[in-house]
Amino acid sequence: MAELVKASKPFRFYTRLHLTELTGLRAAGLVQLVRLLKSVPGGSIYYHTHRFLQQHQYLSPEPPNDFAYWVREILGDEELGERLASIDIIQYSTIRSLREKIIETIEEYLEERPESKVRFPREGGEFHFKKSVSFILPTPYVSYDLGEFVEILKRITIDSIYFHIFEARLRLEKKTNDFSNWIENSVGNRELALSIARLDPYVYTMEDLRHTITDMIEKEIR
Repeated sequence: MAELVKASKPFRFYTRLHLTELTGLRAAGLVQLVRLLKSVPGGSIYYHTHRFLQQHQYLSPEPPNDFAYWVREILGDEELGERLASIDIIQYSTIRSLREKIIETIEEYLEERPESKVRFPREGGEFHFKKSVSFILPTPYVSYDLGEFVEILKRITIDSIYFHIFEARLRLEKKTNDFSNWIENSVGNRELALSIARLDPYVYTMEDLRHTITDMIEKEIR
């Protein structure tokens, strides 16, 4: 094993708990959906684009977009549903930019298909906005080099991995995930940091993501 570089700052692992809350807001059509999208809390946008990852972290990693599902399955609008489903979430580093893209997609469609403004769901089929509320908690784990880091990574919970990969980047509006940020700025390994940052976390399950990052680090420190 290569001699390990001691980090200038240790990496402290955190985990998160989350609750789902009803906002009391609901949309009965596309015009109302767009209006509410402009004002709902960022936690609501986050919930409806990341719900699957939060609730089914061991299963298929493909996260369905709640807005796309409702438009396609409840309103019966296949074309707009496909446009919303094709939004590549990983391209957006903030909730604000993701919100704007969803709104822009629907508004452009309504300009092209004004008849869609009068497409309504059956009674009981309204879109109910929910929001995700997170509680960030410290863990007892701290690493001072990549060797310690990878051993901790093997045993921390998937909630901890989720926080450092997804929440830190998107909800906290960081430019990259916590792991890459630490590896580049505290360990000084920019190449490894960029390799991890380039991973598309949305195509992995949480366990697959753990194994992938673990393998990348272990190859580096051998």
